[in-house]
Amino acid sequence: MATLSHEAFRRLVEKFGGPDEYYTEMINAPTLMQKGPFEKYYLMNGPAPQKIVWQLTSKEADSMAAAVSVLAPLGGIGIDLNMGCSAPEIVHSGAGIAWMLKPQEETLAMVRGVKAAIEKSAPAYRLSAKLRLGAENFSEEKFYDFCKGLCDSGVQRLVLHPRTQREKLSRPPRRHYAQKLAELLKPRGVDVIYNGNVKDEASASAALADCPDCAGLMISRACVQKPWIFVQLRGELLGQPRNFSQAQDAGGAAASSNCGLATNGRIDLLQTGLDYIELLQEFQPPEFFKSRMQRFFSYYCDNFTFGHYIKSKMLNAATPQEAQDTFRAYFDEQPSDRFKVLQ
Repeated sequence: MATLSHEAFRRLVEKFGGPDEYYTEMINAPTLMQKGPFEKYYLMNGPAPQKIVWQLTSKEADSMAAAVSVLAPLGGIGIDLNMGCSAPEIVHSGAGIAWMLKPQEETLAMVRGVKAAIEKSAPAYRLSAKLRLGAENFSEEKFYDFCKGLCDSGVQRLVLHPRTQREKLSRPPRRHYAQKLAELLKPRGVDVIYNGNVKDEASASAALADCPDCAGLMISRACVQKPWIFVQLRGELLGQPRNFSQAQDAGGAAASSNCGLATNGRIDLLQTGLDYIELLQEFQPPEFFKSRMQRFFSYYCDNFTFGHYIKSKMLNAATPQEAQDTFRAYFDEQPSDRFKVLQ
């Protein structure tokens, strides 16, 4: 979720009810400690500080531990160690899934260092880690042994994306690994969260059925296409009433500050996109506008009849104003695409 799960996007999602927890973008620990010019944007904890999990990445064990003291005053649930990112530039730097490929004792020493820093600066923080299965030649025995070692070193939650380093999203995730891991760690009081291809009610139901001992589901790219997915799944899977407590204008139309979600569950897809662009300008620096718009609309435009057409137009928008004008023009041409009703 790099370039996606920043505060502007979280505010958009929270207007629809939001998830139980927000994992931040990967925060590069060395850059954070060097006080890089953009780090303050990675440290924003809104709109719900009590839901924040600070996700760290680094090739250096010492900087991961040192970063805890910077994050501790900002509140939140805890620290997450990214050991699952398989982007080549991250792996080659020695971060992400590279921590699963290093000598095990080196990785566990890093975890113990972060845990010690938490106990010193933020004892209420939970320590978690995000994982994949490992390299292509991984073995079940070594994988489960690695996970047990993480827990022995202080990790209290594991988020598993059950694919190997090089497996693409087109390959079905192997959910049985998440279930078995949850069974193994349950006696230790360690939660396992399943992550992978959860994008709607059917896939969420299948994941819950295959992983009954997992403590929850992580949703990533699907919530970019559908920022309302969390409130939707709560209603469909858990039978909870949807909280569409939306301000409305005198004519009954949804107020723009609430993304066009009316009490009847009708979503204004135009207003949602425009609200994102406005939030981006408020909570991100100008240098990030274009890349963040491109990433968001590359998923969000999949909601539309002519998604490829509007996606290409939005990816070429150079400024927020151009993006807003382009987006409005699409709905002038395709007014039937504007509203979506949650059943």
